[in-house]
Amino acid sequence: MTTPVFAAQPYAGIATFGRAPLATDATGYDVSILGIPYDGSVSYRSGTRFGPRAIREQSMLLWGYNNSQRVAPFKQLRIADLGDADVVPPDIRATHQEIEKKATAIVESGSLLVSIGGDHSISLPLLRAHAKKHGPMAVVHFDAHPDTWDSEYPGQPFSHGTPFRRAMEESLIDPAAYVQIGIRGPTNGPEDYEDALKLGARMITFDEFHQVGLDAVLKEIHCRVGNRATYVTLDIDAIDPAFAPGTGTPEVGGFTSYEMLRLIRGLHGLNLKGFDLVEVSPPFDSAGITAILGVNLIFEFLSLIAKNRATPS
Repeated sequence: MTTPVFAAQPYAGIATFGRAPLATDATGYDVSILGIPYDGSVSYRSGTRFGPRAIREQSMLLWGYNNSQRVAPFKQLRIADLGDADVVPPDIRATHQEIEKKATAIVESGSLLVSIGGDHSISLPLLRAHAKKHGPMAVVHFDAHPDTWDSEYPGQPFSHGTPFRRAMEESLIDPAAYVQIGIRGPTNGPEDYEDALKLGARMITFDEFHQVGLDAVLKEIHCRVGNRATYVTLDIDAIDPAFAPGTGTPEVGGFTSYEMLRLIRGLHGLNLKGFDLVEVSPPFDSAGITAILGVNLIFEFLSLIAKNRATPS
């Protein structure tokens, strides 16, 4: 008698991302998923250290086929979940060293790294790892905040408000190909935005986004980035807290879920080399909707990779 085979249900099984195999080595995989459960540098509400676990749990609901992009990334790509990077909660420098070490090994293996945070400070060591291989990166940065402060705390150069200033100072980013999208909300003064512009960032505030429209913004991103090696970083607070309440520094008046999905899909054709999604904070999430959105944004990015590789160059 043949035993029937049933597809695993979303509530059953071990929660790797999208049920991808758990691996300890990225070699042989097209894409590696890495959790980075660190939130030691947040300036308001902590809790993003639980983001990777919550996102993996909600990823069990991914059925696999992307009807909008017409691809099945888990079938078309060899994807592995490499677990979590080691973090040291009270020591940001030690944590960044561990992230950079782990990320460098993955990037050097030839696997594309998709990282799940964690707070936005983790983008700095991730960019260090990518720049070692590709040189200064083009960066597409979705966020409510520029994250280009010189410091949030006197004498402390590293926090979730400083990663892109440090990255620019270390020449990890190509200033001509650095675009920030969705910036909004009150600040300490006009210098918060002025500092980002002086560093060379092209800042598209949320007000400008609505004035010119989504298609015009995507056109500018493609024009500025061109064929450069591109890193995409997505802070979940780019999205309005009505759609993504589970975050540490919420700002009203942001993207809808659908606008954000369309923006990610609109990156098709770019020379994508890495991606991080940060600042999902489950303790402040309502019914898991922020983690669910995060899962689907990562799925859209994975679909982009599958679609790009299926398109003849």
